[in-house]
Amino acid sequence: MDIIDSKYIGLVSSRLQKFKRVKANLYNFRCPICGDSQKHKNKARGYFYQIKTNTNFKCHNCGASLSFNNFLKQIDSTLHKQYTLEKFKEGHAGGRNFVVEEPKFDFTKPVFKSKLDLPKASEVPMAKEYLSKRKLDPNKFYFAQKFQEWTNKQKQTFDNIVKDESRIVIPLYDTNSELIGFQGRSLVPNKIKYITVMLNENKPKIYGLDQVDEEKPIYIVEGPFDSTLVENSVAMCGSDIDIRTFGWSDYIWVFDNEPRNREINNRISKVIDRGDKVVIWPNHINDKDVNDMTLSGHNVMSMLQSNTYSGLKAKIKFNNWKKI
Repeated sequence: MDIIDSKYIGLVSSRLQKFKRVKANLYNFRCPICGDSQKHKNKARGYFYQIKTNTNFKCHNCGASLSFNNFLKQIDSTLHKQYTLEKFKEGHAGGRNFVVEEPKFDFTKPVFKSKLDLPKASEVPMAKEYLSKRKLDPNKFYFAQKFQEWTNKQKQTFDNIVKDESRIVIPLYDTNSELIGFQGRSLVPNKIKYITVMLNENKPKIYGLDQVDEEKPIYIVEGPFDSTLVENSVAMCGSDIDIRTFGWSDYIWVFDNEPRNREINNRISKVIDRGDKVVIWPNHINDKDVNDMTLSGHNVMSMLQSNTYSGLKAKIKFNNWKKI
């Protein structure tokens, strides 16, 4: 299947109920055109499939039959414009199943930052000591003496900065290494441990996208600090984005080791039911997260590789691990 088609199937999948990959070049979901069966909510009779080099849509309930291009045009006009632009760039601007108008280009070039106008955490003794004690690289992070004041210069966020405080600043970059947001991490006990500010609300709130290698297994952890300790990983930073929209072929979920945490249990159960790979921590490990395990002297990468499961085995391991 065309790589651009595969990418946009992943992007539109979050809008399609009961979406699943049946096999290579075949996807199934509830038809968004007719709504599929109103009596049976689990029936899904819409399909993406491939004929020769073309990707098509077919509903076996209402009989709708469209090229993928026309399907996107009908379902999501914004996504369709992005799709046609990419197709145009690749030279797919004609043919029976793909006819588009030549896109209009806006030459107003946006200004993106590539780095933060702050000192590195390694240059500030207090921040360097805090990170080094946790075996974290202070060169990967920044430091803001007055976090709220500095944040308001980037994007108006705080109305009252009287009780301003210092924070370690964690930059969030997209796949093009453009700064799209940041997190402020408190150095002292605080009710609000992390504050996340997105400079571009249309971008995913994920740490590490600029460094990940999509040709290798990608580990998905919860926090940025943990991500710096795990090879080829990203951190969700509290994001609820459907990770399948990235089109990654091999990814593994790594949740915190909190078997009594109901939210974590629910999330693990969800990804197992979806068929994803997930790490289930051994019962003899008492540390809460990757950072704590590193501080305890564990070989984290070895544990991740030897405790990754999916399908029935993941369910069995998960049932033995959870404590609620």
